[in-house]
Amino acid sequence: MAEGRRERADAARNRRAILRATEELLAGHRPEQISMEQVAAAAGVGKGTVFHRFGNRMGLMLALMQERALDLDEAIHSGPPPLGPGAPPRDRLLAFLDAVVAVVARNKSLLAALGHAVTTTPQPPDQGPRGDHPVYRAWHGHLSGLIAEQRPDLDAELLAHILLGTVHSDPILRLLEQGEGQRFADALRALVTPLLDAPTG
Repeated sequence: MAEGRRERADAARNRRAILRATEELLAGHRPEQISMEQVAAAAGVGKGTVFHRFGNRMGLMLALMQERALDLDEAIHSGPPPLGPGAPPRDRLLAFLDAVVAVVARNKSLLAALGHAVTTTPQPPDQGPRGDHPVYRAWHGHLSGLIAEQRPDLDAELLAHILLGTVHSDPILRLLEQGEGQRFADALRALVTPLLDAPTG
């Protein structure tokens, strides 16, 4: 039993080391310059461990994004308002958009890496597009729900896709890589606030 616990602890430690090494490499290199071999060397694990754990670069980048999104998910469901429960939908929506920009800006090349992985990594037949990833689904569901609460007359599902799509666009990713996260957050608020405040109907 003790041996099994030790193996699980080792696996968890390796996973944390691999994700941390990937994030550090993304801070200084373009996504296409990073190989699984480099990640393994930086994490101090064997190359086979990285491939066994994450499958390919796409799987590794998606896992890193999901890991970094966990804190945001916890804040949405159990944190203090306005990001967490208890604030009006308008305030929660604006706080959520700010938080998404902050998550992406702190991991400057991560979404660029996801985009690169999507276009260069063959996808298994049973794996859907990036929009099917649980992080995107969770963010889209939360955003569309808040839009529907605030403006039930609008197409909340489509608007949520449009807003999240801006974060994935190449010009915005370049802006975030240049440290312009606050500029993007301010522009996003300027775009969304009149829409939220317009009279229903």
